[in-house]
Amino acid sequence: MDRLEAMSVFIRVVEAGSFAGAADGLGMPRSTVTTAVQALEGHLKVRLLNRTTRKLSPTPDGEAYYERCRHLIADLEDLESSLAEASRKPRGQLRVDAPANIARPLLIPEIGAFHARYPDVELIFGLSDRRIDLVAEGLDCVIRIGEMEDSSLISRRVGTYHRVACASPAYLSRYGEPRDMDDLRRHKAVNYISWRTGRVFPWEFVVGSTNVDVRMRGPIAVNDADAYVACGLQGLGLIMPPLFMARGHLDSGALVAVLPHHTLRSLPISIVYPENRLLSPKVRVFADWVTEVIAREPLID
Repeated sequence: MDRLEAMSVFIRVVEAGSFAGAADGLGMPRSTVTTAVQALEGHLKVRLLNRTTRKLSPTPDGEAYYERCRHLIADLEDLESSLAEASRKPRGQLRVDAPANIARPLLIPEIGAFHARYPDVELIFGLSDRRIDLVAEGLDCVIRIGEMEDSSLISRRVGTYHRVACASPAYLSRYGEPRDMDDLRRHKAVNYISWRTGRVFPWEFVVGSTNVDVRMRGPIAVNDADAYVACGLQGLGLIMPPLFMARGHLDSGALVAVLPHHTLRSLPISIVYPENRLLSPKVRVFADWVTEVIAREPLID
Protein backbone atom coordinates (compact mmCIF):
# COMPACT_ATOMS: atom_id res chain seq x y z
CA MET A 1 0.00 0.00 0.00
CA ASP A 2 1.48 3.38 -1.00
CA ARG A 3 1.63 6.34 1.35
CA LEU A 4 -1.27 8.29 -0.19
CA GLU A 5 -3.51 5.26 0.09
CA ALA A 6 -2.37 4.75 3.68
CA MET A 7 -3.19 8.40 4.43
CA SER A 8 -6.69 7.89 2.99
CA VAL A 9 -7.09 4.81 5.19
CA PHE A 10 -5.95 6.80 8.25
CA ILE A 11 -8.53 9.52 7.48
CA ARG A 12 -11.29 6.90 7.36
CA VAL A 13 -10.14 5.35 10.64
CA VAL A 14 -10.29 8.73 12.43
CA GLU A 15 -13.70 9.57 10.97
CA ALA A 16 -15.13 6.12 11.67
CA GLY A 17 -13.67 6.00 15.18
CA SER A 18 -12.56 2.41 14.73
CA PHE A 19 -10.53 0.09 12.52
CA ALA A 20 -13.57 -2.11 11.95
CA GLY A 21 -15.77 0.80 10.83
CA ALA A 22 -13.08 2.06 8.46
CA ALA A 23 -12.55 -1.44 7.06
CA ASP A 24 -16.27 -1.84 6.39
CA GLY A 25 -16.47 1.54 4.68
CA LEU A 26 -13.42 0.86 2.53
CA GLY A 27 -14.28 -2.75 1.77
CA MET A 28 -10.91 -3.91 3.13
CA PRO A 29 -9.90 -6.54 5.66
CA ARG A 30 -9.45 -5.05 9.11
CA SER A 31 -5.89 -6.39 9.19
CA THR A 32 -5.03 -4.36 6.07
CA VAL A 33 -6.37 -1.19 7.66
CA THR A 34 -4.47 -1.81 10.89
CA THR A 35 -1.26 -2.54 9.00
CA ALA A 36 -1.59 0.68 6.96
CA VAL A 37 -1.90 2.83 10.09
CA GLN A 38 0.97 1.00 11.81
CA ALA A 39 3.12 1.58 8.72
CA LEU A 40 2.34 5.29 8.80
CA GLU A 41 3.27 5.48 12.49
CA GLY A 42 6.49 3.63 11.77
CA HIS A 43 7.35 5.93 8.89
CA LEU A 44 6.57 9.09 10.88
CA LYS A 45 8.01 7.74 14.14
CA VAL A 46 5.06 9.10 16.11
CA ARG A 47 1.92 7.55 17.57
CA LEU A 48 -1.12 8.73 15.64
CA LEU A 49 -3.88 6.97 17.57
CA ASN A 50 -4.75 6.28 21.18
CA ARG A 51 -6.11 2.75 21.33
CA THR A 52 -8.13 1.23 24.18
CA THR A 53 -10.52 -1.70 24.24
CA ARG A 54 -13.48 0.70 24.14
CA LYS A 55 -12.28 3.76 22.27
CA LEU A 56 -9.99 4.89 19.48
CA SER A 57 -9.04 8.55 19.15
CA PRO A 58 -6.24 10.55 17.50
CA THR A 59 -3.32 11.78 19.55
CA PRO A 60 -2.46 15.50 19.28
CA ASP A 61 0.04 14.58 16.57
CA GLY A 62 -2.58 12.35 14.97
CA GLU A 63 -5.16 15.14 14.97
CA ALA A 64 -2.74 17.53 13.27
CA TYR A 65 -1.73 14.85 10.76
CA TYR A 66 -5.40 14.03 10.06
CA GLU A 67 -6.21 17.67 9.23
CA ARG A 68 -3.23 18.00 6.89
CA CYS A 69 -3.98 14.66 5.22
CA ARG A 70 -7.62 15.64 4.72
CA HIS A 71 -6.63 18.89 3.04
CA LEU A 72 -3.98 17.15 0.92
CA ILE A 73 -6.37 14.44 -0.29
CA ALA A 74 -9.07 17.05 -1.00
CA ASP A 75 -6.62 19.14 -3.03
CA LEU A 76 -5.48 16.05 -4.92
CA GLU A 77 -9.09 15.16 -5.73
CA ASP A 78 -9.67 18.73 -6.92
CA LEU A 79 -6.59 18.57 -9.13
CA GLU A 80 -7.57 15.23 -10.65
CA SER A 81 -11.15 16.40 -11.22
CA SER A 82 -10.06 19.68 -12.82
CA LEU A 83 -7.78 17.86 -15.26
CA ALA A 84 -10.33 15.19 -16.13
CA GLU A 85 -12.31 15.38 -19.33
CA ALA A 86 -15.22 17.81 -19.28
CA SER A 87 -17.77 15.02 -19.63
CA ARG A 88 -16.59 13.29 -16.47
CA LYS A 89 -19.08 13.46 -13.64
CA PRO A 90 -18.07 15.49 -10.55
CA ARG A 91 -17.10 13.30 -7.62
CA GLY A 92 -15.61 13.40 -4.16
CA GLN A 93 -16.42 15.03 -0.87
CA LEU A 94 -17.79 18.60 -1.00
CA ARG A 95 -17.79 20.59 2.26
CA VAL A 96 -19.97 23.71 2.22
CA ASP A 97 -21.53 26.11 4.73
CA ALA A 98 -24.56 28.39 4.34
CA PRO A 99 -26.69 30.64 6.55
CA ALA A 100 -29.81 28.94 7.85
CA ASN A 101 -32.17 31.60 6.46
CA ILE A 102 -31.03 30.68 2.93
CA ALA A 103 -30.39 26.97 3.45
CA ARG A 104 -33.54 25.88 5.30
CA PRO A 105 -36.28 27.38 3.11
CA LEU A 106 -34.51 27.24 -0.26
CA LEU A 107 -31.60 24.79 -0.51
CA ILE A 108 -32.33 21.93 1.91
CA PRO A 109 -35.70 21.10 0.25
CA GLU A 110 -33.81 20.68 -3.05
CA ILE A 111 -30.89 18.59 -1.74
CA GLY A 112 -32.45 15.41 -3.09
CA ALA A 113 -32.46 16.85 -6.60
CA PHE A 114 -28.79 17.80 -6.29
CA HIS A 115 -27.89 14.27 -5.15
CA ALA A 116 -29.90 12.70 -7.99
CA ARG A 117 -28.04 14.87 -10.49
CA TYR A 118 -24.58 14.33 -8.94
CA PRO A 119 -24.67 10.98 -7.10
CA ASP A 120 -20.87 10.76 -6.84
CA VAL A 121 -20.59 14.00 -4.84
CA GLU A 122 -20.66 13.46 -1.08
CA LEU A 123 -22.16 16.71 0.25
CA ILE A 124 -21.32 17.80 3.81
CA PHE A 125 -23.59 20.77 4.50
CA GLY A 126 -23.12 23.04 7.53
CA LEU A 127 -25.61 25.73 8.57
CA SER A 128 -24.13 28.92 10.01
CA ASP A 129 -23.21 32.47 9.11
CA ARG A 130 -20.11 32.69 11.29
CA ARG A 131 -16.71 33.93 10.18
CA ILE A 132 -14.87 30.93 8.74
CA ASP A 133 -11.30 30.26 7.65
CA LEU A 134 -12.15 28.12 4.63
CA VAL A 135 -8.68 26.67 4.21
CA ALA A 136 -8.10 25.89 7.90
CA GLU A 137 -11.53 24.25 8.24
CA GLY A 138 -11.27 22.34 4.98
CA LEU A 139 -14.34 23.94 3.36
CA ASP A 140 -14.64 24.04 -0.41
CA CYS A 141 -17.01 27.00 -0.46
CA VAL A 142 -19.53 28.93 1.62
CA ILE A 143 -22.67 30.92 0.88
CA ARG A 144 -22.73 34.31 2.57
CA ILE A 145 -25.02 37.33 2.73
CA GLY A 146 -23.52 40.82 2.62
CA GLU A 147 -20.40 42.40 1.21
CA MET A 148 -17.24 40.30 1.42
CA GLU A 149 -14.44 41.82 3.53
CA ASP A 150 -11.69 39.22 2.94
CA SER A 151 -9.75 40.07 -0.23
CA SER A 152 -8.13 36.60 -0.26
CA LEU A 153 -11.49 35.07 -1.21
CA ILE A 154 -13.26 34.94 -4.56
CA SER A 155 -17.00 35.54 -4.53
CA ARG A 156 -19.63 34.80 -7.14
CA ARG A 157 -22.86 36.73 -6.64
CA VAL A 158 -25.94 34.53 -7.05
CA GLY A 159 -28.74 36.82 -5.88
CA THR A 160 -29.86 39.92 -4.01
CA TYR A 161 -31.57 39.62 -0.65
CA HIS A 162 -34.48 42.04 0.01
CA ARG A 163 -35.91 42.74 3.46
CA VAL A 164 -39.21 44.14 4.69
CA ALA A 165 -39.96 46.10 7.89
CA CYS A 166 -42.99 44.63 9.60
CA ALA A 167 -44.69 43.82 12.90
CA SER A 168 -47.60 41.81 14.25
CA PRO A 169 -51.05 43.43 14.57
CA ALA A 170 -50.77 42.95 18.36
CA TYR A 171 -47.56 45.00 18.50
CA LEU A 172 -49.01 47.77 16.32
CA SER A 173 -52.19 47.87 18.39
CA ARG A 174 -50.12 48.38 21.55
CA TYR A 175 -47.35 50.70 20.32
CA GLY A 176 -48.65 52.21 17.09
CA GLU A 177 -46.99 52.26 13.69
CA PRO A 178 -43.66 54.06 13.18
CA ARG A 179 -44.06 57.04 10.81
CA ASP A 180 -40.41 57.60 9.85
CA MET A 181 -36.84 56.75 10.88
CA ASP A 182 -36.86 59.28 13.74
CA ASP A 183 -40.09 57.79 15.06
CA LEU A 184 -38.60 54.30 14.65
CA ARG A 185 -36.14 54.96 17.47
CA ARG A 186 -38.91 55.07 20.08
CA HIS A 187 -40.08 51.58 19.08
CA LYS A 188 -38.93 48.14 20.18
CA ALA A 189 -37.38 45.62 17.81
CA VAL A 190 -36.44 41.98 17.88
CA ASN A 191 -32.70 42.27 17.31
CA TYR A 192 -30.67 39.95 15.10
CA ILE A 193 -27.14 38.97 16.14
CA SER A 194 -24.43 38.34 13.57
CA TRP A 195 -22.80 34.89 13.76
CA ARG A 196 -19.63 36.45 12.38
CA THR A 197 -19.18 39.40 14.75
CA GLY A 198 -21.49 38.67 17.69
CA ARG A 199 -22.95 42.16 17.25
CA VAL A 200 -26.53 43.24 16.70
CA PHE A 201 -27.36 44.21 13.13
CA PRO A 202 -28.67 47.79 12.82
CA TRP A 203 -31.67 48.63 10.68
CA GLU A 204 -30.06 49.66 7.39
CA PHE A 205 -31.89 52.13 5.15
CA VAL A 206 -31.00 53.74 1.83
CA VAL A 207 -31.76 57.46 1.65
CA GLY A 208 -30.87 58.77 -1.80
CA SER A 209 -27.38 57.37 -2.35
CA THR A 210 -26.52 57.18 1.36
CA ASN A 211 -26.77 54.24 3.76
CA VAL A 212 -28.34 55.21 7.09
CA ASP A 213 -28.16 52.89 10.13
CA VAL A 214 -30.68 52.97 12.96
CA ARG A 215 -29.80 51.20 16.20
CA MET A 216 -32.85 49.62 17.79
CA ARG A 217 -33.52 48.66 21.39
CA GLY A 218 -35.52 45.55 22.13
CA PRO A 219 -36.43 42.86 24.65
CA ILE A 220 -34.77 39.97 22.84
CA ALA A 221 -31.99 39.20 20.36
CA VAL A 222 -31.57 35.99 18.33
CA ASN A 223 -29.18 34.61 15.71
CA ASP A 224 -31.61 32.40 13.78
CA ALA A 225 -34.00 33.60 11.07
CA ASP A 226 -36.86 31.25 12.01
CA ALA A 227 -36.62 32.36 15.66
CA TYR A 228 -36.47 35.98 14.51
CA VAL A 229 -39.73 35.73 12.57
CA ALA A 230 -41.38 33.73 15.37
CA CYS A 231 -40.58 36.49 17.89
CA GLY A 232 -42.05 39.07 15.52
CA LEU A 233 -45.23 37.02 15.17
CA GLN A 234 -45.55 37.00 18.97
CA GLY A 235 -45.53 40.80 19.06
CA LEU A 236 -42.15 41.17 20.78
CA GLY A 237 -41.04 43.93 18.43
CA LEU A 238 -40.57 45.17 14.90
CA ILE A 239 -38.60 42.89 12.57
CA MET A 240 -36.95 43.17 9.13
CA PRO A 241 -36.87 39.59 7.80
CA PRO A 242 -36.13 38.49 4.23
CA LEU A 243 -39.12 39.32 2.07
CA PHE A 244 -39.35 35.73 0.82
CA MET A 245 -39.65 34.48 4.42
CA ALA A 246 -42.24 37.09 5.41
CA ARG A 247 -44.48 36.99 2.33
CA GLY A 248 -46.82 34.26 3.59
CA HIS A 249 -47.29 36.00 6.95
CA LEU A 250 -47.90 39.35 5.21
CA ASP A 251 -50.50 37.77 2.93
CA SER A 252 -52.29 36.14 5.88
CA GLY A 253 -52.24 39.30 8.00
CA ALA A 254 -50.09 37.73 10.72
CA LEU A 255 -47.53 40.44 9.93
CA VAL A 256 -48.13 43.97 8.67
CA ALA A 257 -45.58 45.93 6.62
CA VAL A 258 -44.50 49.28 8.06
CA LEU A 259 -42.50 52.23 6.73
CA PRO A 260 -43.57 51.46 3.14
CA HIS A 261 -41.95 54.64 1.79
CA HIS A 262 -38.52 53.83 3.27
CA THR A 263 -36.08 51.48 1.53
CA LEU A 264 -34.20 48.87 3.53
CA ARG A 265 -30.76 48.14 2.12
CA SER A 266 -30.63 45.00 -0.03
CA LEU A 267 -27.74 42.60 0.47
CA PRO A 268 -25.87 40.39 -2.01
CA ILE A 269 -25.92 36.60 -1.73
CA SER A 270 -22.59 35.12 -2.82
CA ILE A 271 -20.78 31.81 -3.12
CA VAL A 272 -17.27 32.27 -1.76
CA TYR A 273 -14.16 30.11 -2.16
CA PRO A 274 -10.38 30.56 -1.63
CA GLU A 275 -8.51 32.13 -4.52
CA ASN A 276 -5.68 29.60 -4.20
CA ARG A 277 -8.08 26.64 -4.54
CA LEU A 278 -8.85 25.28 -7.99
CA LEU A 279 -12.50 25.70 -8.89
CA SER A 280 -13.11 21.98 -9.17
CA PRO A 281 -16.05 20.48 -11.10
CA LYS A 282 -17.85 19.63 -7.85
CA VAL A 283 -17.66 23.26 -6.63
CA ARG A 284 -18.65 24.55 -10.05
CA VAL A 285 -21.75 22.35 -10.32
CA PHE A 286 -22.72 23.17 -6.73
CA ALA A 287 -22.46 26.91 -7.48
CA ASP A 288 -24.53 26.45 -10.64
CA TRP A 289 -27.15 24.47 -8.70
CA VAL A 290 -27.39 27.12 -5.96
CA THR A 291 -27.80 29.79 -8.64
CA GLU A 292 -30.63 27.76 -10.24
CA VAL A 293 -32.46 27.26 -6.94
CA ILE A 294 -32.21 30.89 -5.88
CA ALA A 295 -33.29 32.06 -9.36
CA ARG A 296 -36.58 30.17 -8.87
CA GLU A 297 -37.43 32.27 -5.79
CA PRO A 298 -39.35 35.26 -7.21
CA LEU A 299 -38.65 37.49 -4.20
CA ILE A 300 -34.88 37.25 -4.64
CA ASP A 301 -33.26 39.03 -7.60
